[in-house]
Amino acid sequence: MRPTAALTPLVALVLASTALTACGGGSGSDPDTVKVSFKQSTDNSVKVMDTYLADIKKQFEKAHPGKKVELVPLKAPDSEYYTKLQQMLRSPKTAPDLVYEDTFLINSDITSGYLKPLDPYLATWQDWNRFIDTAKAAARGEDGKTYGVPDGTDTRGLWFNTDIFEKAGLPADWQPKTWNDVLGAARTIKKKVPGVIPLNAYTGKPVGEAATMQTFEMLLYGTGDAGTDPLYDKGSKKWVAGGKGFEDALSFVETVYKEKLGPDVSDALDPNVMTRVRGEWLPQGKLAIALDGSWLPQDWLPGSGHEWPEWSRTLGLAAMPTQHGQAPGKVSMSGGWTWSIPAKAGNPDLAFEFIKTMQTKANAQKWYVANSGIAVREDVAEDPAYVDAQPGIKFFTDLVSTTHYRPAYPAYPKVSTAVQEAMEGVTTGDTSVEEATSAYTDALKDATDNQVVER
Repeated sequence: MRPTAALTPLVALVLASTALTACGGGSGSDPDTVKVSFKQSTDNSVKVMDTYLADIKKQFEKAHPGKKVELVPLKAPDSEYYTKLQQMLRSPKTAPDLVYEDTFLINSDITSGYLKPLDPYLATWQDWNRFIDTAKAAARGEDGKTYGVPDGTDTRGLWFNTDIFEKAGLPADWQPKTWNDVLGAARTIKKKVPGVIPLNAYTGKPVGEAATMQTFEMLLYGTGDAGTDPLYDKGSKKWVAGGKGFEDALSFVETVYKEKLGPDVSDALDPNVMTRVRGEWLPQGKLAIALDGSWLPQDWLPGSGHEWPEWSRTLGLAAMPTQHGQAPGKVSMSGGWTWSIPAKAGNPDLAFEFIKTMQTKANAQKWYVANSGIAVREDVAEDPAYVDAQPGIKFFTDLVSTTHYRPAYPAYPKVSTAVQEAMEGVTTGDTSVEEATSAYTDALKDATDNQVVER
C-alpha cells in the first residue's frame, strides 16, 4: 500500500538517523574509497540512475587502480531524500564524498555550510568550458563560488494522449494558446470521454517541489510581463507578496479540482502520484493531459521497468501557454541536479575525479539520453546523435530559449512550502483563493524575515 500523507519531520528524522547508522563509519574511514550518495527511485522497477552509476563505477575503478567506489543509494520521495541527505551532511562521520543535489536546495545547503566550493578543481578542468552559462549559474552560490557540477537540466510542457483527443474530437496537433484553451480541452474530454482523468496538475505539500514547479510556477510565470520575475524582485532583493498573478494561478488550480477535471483529491495528494502518472495513468490511457517534465520517457524506455514502446506514437507534446497568450506565448521552468562535494567529505579530491569520469562527453551524453534529460554541455547539445536519440528531445530542448529558473536563494525551500500550502487549501476547498493568497503572504514574511515587496 502507498502512504497517503507525507511523513512528519520527526519521523523523517528518525528514518534519516536509521539510514546513517547503516551507512557505516564515515567518508574518511578509507582514503582509497569514494562514497557516492544519490537518490534512488522508490519504484523498484526503475533503475536508470543505479545502472548508470554502476557503469561509471567500473570505468573509474579500472582507470584508478587500487581505488574503490561505494554507492550509497537513498530510496525516498524527494522531500524525504532532502531530509536524509541534509542529516548526513552535518557530520564527518556520515558525510559521503559526493552527493546528488537538487539545484533548488543548493543555496540553502551552501548557507548551512554543508558544501565545498569547487572553483579550485574547475579552474584546471578543461571540460568545464563546455557547460552552458545558465547551468553553471544554477550551481553558483551568492558568494560567487560554484558548489556543484550540473548533470543536465529539464523543461516542462503538456503531454497529451492523441487517442483520447481523437475520441473527444480534439486535434492531434493540439497547441493551446491560453489557459482557457487548456481548461476547455479538459472540459471537453470530461464530457465526451468519461472514465479518464482529463488533466493532471500536481498540487499540495505531499508532492513537494513538483507542485510548486511543475504546476504553480508554470502558471505564475505566465501571468505577467515575461521580463519580470513574479516570485522575487532582484532590484530590491525581496520576495514578491501574493498579488493578482498569484491569485490567478491559484484560481486555475482551484478550477481543475472544483470542476473535477483532475484526479480525485485523495489521489492528487498521494505523495506517490508522480509514479502513478508515469507508470500507470499515462501508459494505460487513463490520463488525457499531463502538465509535466521532459524526463518522463526515462520510465518507458527498454529496461526501465515500465516499458511502453508506443509512447512516442500515443503522446503529443504542446508548450504550456501564457495566461492570455501574451508574449512570448509559452512558459517553461527549468531546474536540474548537480553533483556536489560535502564540506565534511573525507576524500574530496577522489570525489572530483569521479565527477570527471561521469562528465566526459560520452558519459554525459549517455546519461542525458538514459534519463531523458536536457544537455547542459554545448558539445553534446550540438551532436545529432543526441538530438535524434529519442522523440521529444528537440521539443524540450527548444523550450530552453524561453524557460525560467527558480529564484533558488536560501529562503526558497520555505517559500516553496508556503506555495504548496496555498495550493492544497484551494485543492481541498478548505480555503478560498483570497484566503490562501493572504496566508501565503503572511508565511512569506515569516520565511524571509519580512523581506517582502508588493507589486
